[in-house]
Amino acid sequence: MMALGESAVRVLTHPCVALVLRLYLGGLFVYASLYKISYPLELAENIASYQIVPFWAVNLMAIVMPWAELICGILLILGLRAKSAIRMIGGMLVLFIVAICLTLVRGIPIGCGCFHSMEEPMTWGTVLRDLVWLAMAVHIHAFDSALQLERRFLLRVKDE
Repeated sequence: MMALGESAVRVLTHPCVALVLRLYLGGLFVYASLYKISYPLELAENIASYQIVPFWAVNLMAIVMPWAELICGILLILGLRAKSAIRMIGGMLVLFIVAICLTLVRGIPIGCGCFHSMEEPMTWGTVLRDLVWLAMAVHIHAFDSALQLERRFLLRVKDE
């Protein structure tokens, strides 16, 4: 029985598992950003619907956030600055989870605006989905080492 547990741990912590999760999460964030970049006014309306962000910051957030998602997603897919990119994605996921929870607790019936503006209203399933993605981000941060372009082609500064 102990060998089965050790085998499971060895499989789950293998760098290839983290690579698959890295490609999935990177692709997910690239996909999520494309609509938002194309329709910033709809995103601004969606952000305002949460009733969390101050009015003066809504438009700025609608412009900056999708570009951050796109850049982090691309970096994650390529394996360039993957640790930094996954930290940013993890931070965004934490913010999304908090915003969704606050909105659900206050009973505001809106879609999350994650992939397009016309979505079904959020549920606690939306929170669970984002928690799974956050767990993937933690796994990537802890175990990712496969196929990172940064390690293959770029010179790294060594600490002295």
